[in-house]
Amino acid sequence: MARVIFVTSSLPHGGAERHAIALMNRLAERGHQCHAVYVKKSGDKLDRIRLREGGTVRCLGATRYLDTHALADFATHISRIVPTVIVAANPYALMYASLALRRSGVRAPIVVTFHSTRLLSAKEWLQMLYYRPFFWVANCLVFVSKRQKSLWLRRGVFSRRNEVIHNGVDTEEFCDKWSPEEQGALRRGLGFSDADYVIGISALLRPEKNHVQLVDAVAMLRKMGIPARALMIGDGKMREAIEARARALDVTGDIVITGLQQDVRPYIAACDAVVLCSFTEAFSLSAIEAMALSRPVVHSDVGGAAEMIVPGRNGFLFPVGDTKAFVEKLAILADRKVSRRMGREARAIVEGLFSEKTMVDRYERTLLELCGTVGTVHPDHSDRINATR
Repeated sequence: MARVIFVTSSLPHGGAERHAIALMNRLAERGHQCHAVYVKKSGDKLDRIRLREGGTVRCLGATRYLDTHALADFATHISRIVPTVIVAANPYALMYASLALRRSGVRAPIVVTFHSTRLLSAKEWLQMLYYRPFFWVANCLVFVSKRQKSLWLRRGVFSRRNEVIHNGVDTEEFCDKWSPEEQGALRRGLGFSDADYVIGISALLRPEKNHVQLVDAVAMLRKMGIPARALMIGDGKMREAIEARARALDVTGDIVITGLQQDVRPYIAACDAVVLCSFTEAFSLSAIEAMALSRPVVHSDVGGAAEMIVPGRNGFLFPVGDTKAFVEKLAILADRKVSRRMGREARAIVEGLFSEKTMVDRYERTLLELCGTVGTVHPDHSDRINATR
């Protein structure tokens, strides 16, 4: 059994945090002792964490970028738990984990999972110069796509061991269980008719997610005579800009924003297709969730998108920012025979390559190798893990 501390910057609705929560829950189910630590209090999702007896959840309550009181508290917490391995999600959590571990005097390997491909500001580039040494001394860096790994290795971001483990989704939880009648009721509840071509996007309304491009695409599709409407599952600081663009293009009634949702599945089920217009992604969890729900995905060609989408089979790729190409792909999926066929292919690809079980197997093997307890794999899972070697 491993004793693992998972460290995140906070517990909001972001993909990196959801990834960490899913991983610690599944490892706890396999008999490992898992502890959650998050640096800053923000939108806590403690109800999503299901740890076994002995597991703990701790907020450091940091009130500034580098909070010495929070570091001291974390070091004491590490001394109390004596973890066999620490897993940090992204560089900010890595910094806290590295400094606190050093201060605690405990010896344990550090694994960092990295979920970014692009730095969007000069501030972020300067921070990465500071973060790089923490990556260099970490025992293992886990990238979430091959393309992301190649990009960051060229930029001098690496650890002693560098792995690629794709994100995974629970294919039992994310499955298309709604009948046509139930799906119709979901759509009507959101204000859509059966004839509408509903295009979904499940992402926080942040600048890098580029929701405005979907508003532009809906306006262009409607001018082509396609009854396109957008369902934006989420909320965020770009909401006003999105609504302003919709008013400017006279498609206000065709853009529905749901606000933050704990369970996105029924909303995705109401869609005919799902998109990501992002300027940057590593390996979108939202995309593979949609695929698991048998929805084709149209994705900007960033990060690991090409590792999950086979154009014309389970969705399409388009060049970042190219709205004309984006609209051309969406127009193809307006044909429901095509979108449903691609949706079935999308589900099959997730089952074969991107299931949560496959992801957890890889992480469990990696963590146990690093803490020197490979022989303690939980017996219920040893056969499956050996099959992935």
